[in-house]
Amino acid sequence: MKPEISTETKVQSPKKPLRKRFNIKEEYLWGYLFVLPPILGFMLFAFLPMLFSIYVSFTAFDLYNPAVFNGLDNYKRLLFEDDLFRKTIINTFYAALGIPLSIVLSLIIAMALNQKIKGLSFFRTAFFLPTVCSIVALTLLWRWIFNSDFGLLNIMLGSIGIDGPAWLSSETWAMPAMIIQGVWSGLGMGMILYLAALQSVNPALYEAADIDGANGWNKFRYITIPSISPTTFFLLITSTITALQDFQRFMIMTEGGPNYATTTVVYYLFLNAFRYMEMGYASAMAWVLGLIILVITIINFKLSKRWVHY
Repeated sequence: MKPEISTETKVQSPKKPLRKRFNIKEEYLWGYLFVLPPILGFMLFAFLPMLFSIYVSFTAFDLYNPAVFNGLDNYKRLLFEDDLFRKTIINTFYAALGIPLSIVLSLIIAMALNQKIKGLSFFRTAFFLPTVCSIVALTLLWRWIFNSDFGLLNIMLGSIGIDGPAWLSSETWAMPAMIIQGVWSGLGMGMILYLAALQSVNPALYEAADIDGANGWNKFRYITIPSISPTTFFLLITSTITALQDFQRFMIMTEGGPNYATTTVVYYLFLNAFRYMEMGYASAMAWVLGLIILVITIINFKLSKRWVHY
């Protein structure tokens, strides 16, 4: 007996759109589509190269030959054998001494430009202008200012009877010159952030202080400083990370010299990676620097609970 064959045609239900099958609202779907390109960009050009650099840091790799695994040799050489690396660490923290000076000067300028004076817009624009200019152009400008023969700074010093040093070719003065240039280039951003913070301080606090007979210093110390402390903390964190990764200025102005007096960690990393072709060693250096930045940032966040008021 033959089995009965059904002649009825099986009707398939129409396939639902993806967002309905997963119960995704249309606006959420558009949101995911908009954030997808930067996420893909981060994964392809940042996260995956970071993972690859971890592997490379445990190898001897020169870009021309296959990587050879050498365990912790790169890290041992970096931490215990390379005296120049220790010097670059000292140079990097030496250059970072300009951070507190930059923050204080930014606050002073912001407080001055928070007053009702003539030409306020011009002065605010003039101080902020370096922030939007090319760092290469600014660095070349400062090379001329620091020139020992015809530089503007030595001409000004000579006009008051002081013989200016050979700023960029002196082991003693090269790093102070870089600090001066770094402080100047950071004033614009600090000034604009402090201006916004000063204008958001509650005026009622100053009125109450006036009623209590507080003088200008006490109002600045007990009202202004605590009120703008989140901005100070933001500048401290971002300036520290930027200073520890500083590279372009040192490459253009001094190329790490004279006698490695201005060679920072990142510039030394660049030399090892692209001049000496020691990619494994440079990758190990990058991860050690990353850990240093991470530890300093964590310490800053821990200490911020004592002096930052939200």
